Amino acid sequence: MEFGQVISAVGEVVDIVGVIAIVVGVVYAIVDAGLRGIRRIRPVYTRFRRVLGRAILLGLELLVAADIIKTVAVTPTLDSVVVLAIIVLIRTFLSWALELEVSGRWPWHKRDEPTDEPAPAEAI
Repeated sequence: MEFGQVISAVGEVVDIVGVIAIVVGVVYAIVDAGLRGIRRIRPVYTRFRRVLGRAILLGLELLVAADIIKTVAVTPTLDSVVVLAIIVLIRTFLSWALELEVSGRWPWHKRDEPTDEPAPAEAI
């Protein structure tokens, strides 16, 4: 088996894994929301959106990785690299928009992390 064929096959596998991640995430989000609705555990909708968004983000990252593997390693022509750049730009924009929807902040903003310092005592 030639090197290009191996890399192409790896790209296809990563593509399939990306699609599977999205499908499994959609099914999980639907089942989770259904169970939470039946059990009346709130919030249902916001958790559904968050779980679904994370699944789509993971799938998009895998699909971008597969595109990079297949385009750069297998057919590194100027046309294929330009098409890859456009695809990556579109998917990156989608990822940022989904991250903003899921977490409420842009990907480059730091999370509010809890500190190890004890909270100051209230004045008596």
